[in-house]
Amino acid sequence: MKIEINHGRLIDPKHGVDRPASLFIAAGKIAAIGDAPPGWHANRVIDAAGLIVCPGFIDACARLREPGFEYKATLESEMQAAIAGGVTSLACPPDTDPPLDEPGLVEMLKHRARSLSCTHVYPVGALTVGLKGETLTEMGELVDAGCIAFSQADAPLADNQVLWRAMQYAATFGYRVWLRPQDAFLARGGVAHDGEVAMRLGLATIPSASETIALDAIFALARTTGAQVHLARLSTHEGVDRIREAKRKGLPITCDVAINHLHLCDVDLGWFNPHCRLIPPLRGVRDREALRKGLADGTIDAICSDHTPVDDDGKQVPFAEAEPGATGLELLLPLTLKWAHEEKFALAAALCKLTVDPARVLGIDAGHIAVGAQADVCVFDPDAYWLVEPRALKSQGKNTPFLGLELPGKVRYTLVGGQVVHEA
Repeated sequence: MKIEINHGRLIDPKHGVDRPASLFIAAGKIAAIGDAPPGWHANRVIDAAGLIVCPGFIDACARLREPGFEYKATLESEMQAAIAGGVTSLACPPDTDPPLDEPGLVEMLKHRARSLSCTHVYPVGALTVGLKGETLTEMGELVDAGCIAFSQADAPLADNQVLWRAMQYAATFGYRVWLRPQDAFLARGGVAHDGEVAMRLGLATIPSASETIALDAIFALARTTGAQVHLARLSTHEGVDRIREAKRKGLPITCDVAINHLHLCDVDLGWFNPHCRLIPPLRGVRDREALRKGLADGTIDAICSDHTPVDDDGKQVPFAEAEPGATGLELLLPLTLKWAHEEKFALAAALCKLTVDPARVLGIDAGHIAVGAQADVCVFDPDAYWLVEPRALKSQGKNTPFLGLELPGKVRYTLVGGQVVHEA
């Protein structure tokens, strides 16, 4: 299949490309950029006039809900949501049922994903058996099965000796450890940020110190073991300051932020809006602004959707009982464009946070456009606004705080491996 994409604005952050150019795709690869290869005859021509042509997006945290939670979402529905959002590669955390702690489960997930011929799926293996925080998994076997890193997802890991041993083992073999910094004891029973809003609403709280204390412990263990650590879904201004200082001192760490936390804060809880029940909780205005600044200055490496589809029964309950999470795959691009516009951040630099930077976090060769590279491409209209409503979402989960809002950025085409898998 030969595909030609004409008249678009080609943006490739990795190679500093931002200019009008045609793109030529053959046999699943980028065949040429700018001028057609000799003897070129396209099977299909896509007119991208007025559109942006860029690498497919890479999401560092998207729950696909299989195995075990098919009543919330299926692999089919969430991969359709991914390509509708221009996401061509994603990492899925291990908090399935059962957790991704055995090679057979990982192999089954990857086989199912390949059979759908959509987004590339990169499983993150469980750090401990059953995510119970007690016994380390067989990391080598999980890597052989296809895991790119190891994590506890949102499951607590209160025993720092277990974490120390896990990081020692991972460092020995060059495995990545992904951790969400939160002290299990300080966060226990909490559902909201420790501030005026939670006090007014009478909600149990999670203090900012739960993040900073965990960060300090992780930094100490990372220095001791030399493990490659990625810090997932930062939420506090103190956390941003600590990571900035750690990077300044040369600690080889990376981190990301969930897209919801760039736009929302605890005030958006309103009167117990269950769609704003998230992990980590929405923090204060100062925290939100620090996350935005940290992303702009490079302290925070990447943006993730933290895609967590939840069924209606999980949200139509009192706030403290609501299941945490929000659907995000289809909102990743629009909310990133919204942040970039509000912060007067260049489009190419914003797309870097969705392409080459998360590719580096995942340790994969993706997120760029070059001759010979795999043709994972997104073509989108940055000026097209669309209404966020349940029927507009491909995801089985319709749970998002942005329902009823108009957002910029509509994906017109998504190509994975040189095949058009989404068209709108």
